[in-house]
Amino acid sequence: MLVLVINCGSSSVKYNLIETETEQDVCKGMIERIGAVTSIIKHQPFDSKEIKDTKSITNHSEALQEIMQFLLNPESGVVKSPSDIKSVGHRVVHGGEMFKDSVLIDEKVLEAIEQAIDLAPLHNPPNLKGIQAAKQHLPDVPHVAVFDTAFHHSLPARAYLYGIPNRFYRRYKIRKYGFHGTSHYFVSRQYYKLIDKPVKDTKVITCHLGNGASLTAIDGGKSVETSMGFTPLSGIVMGTRCGDIDPSILFYLVEKEELPLSNLHALLNRHSGLLGLSGYAADMRDLITEADNGDRRCQQAIDVFCYKIKQHIGSYTAVMNGCDAVLFTAGIGENSALIRSKSVENLDYLGIKLDEKKNEQVKPGEITKISSDDSKIEVYVVPTNEELVIAIDAAKIAQASAQSPWI
Repeated sequence: MLVLVINCGSSSVKYNLIETETEQDVCKGMIERIGAVTSIIKHQPFDSKEIKDTKSITNHSEALQEIMQFLLNPESGVVKSPSDIKSVGHRVVHGGEMFKDSVLIDEKVLEAIEQAIDLAPLHNPPNLKGIQAAKQHLPDVPHVAVFDTAFHHSLPARAYLYGIPNRFYRRYKIRKYGFHGTSHYFVSRQYYKLIDKPVKDTKVITCHLGNGASLTAIDGGKSVETSMGFTPLSGIVMGTRCGDIDPSILFYLVEKEELPLSNLHALLNRHSGLLGLSGYAADMRDLITEADNGDRRCQQAIDVFCYKIKQHIGSYTAVMNGCDAVLFTAGIGENSALIRSKSVENLDYLGIKLDEKKNEQVKPGEITKISSDDSKIEVYVVPTNEELVIAIDAAKIAQASAQSPWI
């Protein structure tokens, strides 16, 4: 089944057209700087060169129209008719407590996603715009919402409740939700294919390390603890997000800097993390280059990042009373041998031993074991594919929706 996967940001749309039977991309692309004077368009068919273009695209509806034109183009397109696309899968960041699985989108689902805007004000609004735009241009196919939070609905209450009056959970659903669920799910399932052991007997720690980063403890195939919380701001230090901090710091900063709440929000989300620590960059590649050239603050940013990862690996091993494997994924996790090495060094008490040669020779896109043969806990690099998870869920739900309820 051909499924169009849509991932909308406030000023961007990423898309993949995936054949779910072969699990292969037919094409992929991105439109950036929506609403700016000049938008950037990239379209990459599977078997030909990337097409680049610039034009003014003012909103998400125009962006979807542009994507459809690329898909249907007689020369560079990949489908002959919109009817060739059998389903559309939408990444939705926050499903609140409403959604524990992917769902067919109807008016009630749209209302529930809108109700969760307070929980994800930066993400759910553009997700909704993407759904509305895609339904406008592909009105006759099933549209499916796949939630970042869904995989973490197995968290026990002891893990998701915060130490504040319980009435705030009852009234406002303030609790840990967790994010990057599709990535943690996919990576763990790839690992299960490699081992000769029942999933129910496995204990795995997945490390999704990119500009946004989170770790998850997966016991018996279910998420039992994760580093992001009520929002994606908490957990380990990230590209521009601060991660876990003492909440009293916020009151202190408001008093000392006379910061309005909007500025404080921007400070913690966009100007902290690796960028704030280094005073230079949020991109790990730039930090490593500058650290190698002797920049002390860039080195400190790297050290803090890896220390927080190590800290979570240790605590998650305690939570699960053991660990079979640590899995690295996403942009940094898949591509930085240095970060992988520093994140598991001095974990001898857990029996983790890295094979540095294997770690240095990881090939892009390949699942690679980088621990030594005598390591008690295996360490792998496992490329993630969140788009494929979304496509497969969308295909399954689309097929189910097409069946008679009497079958």
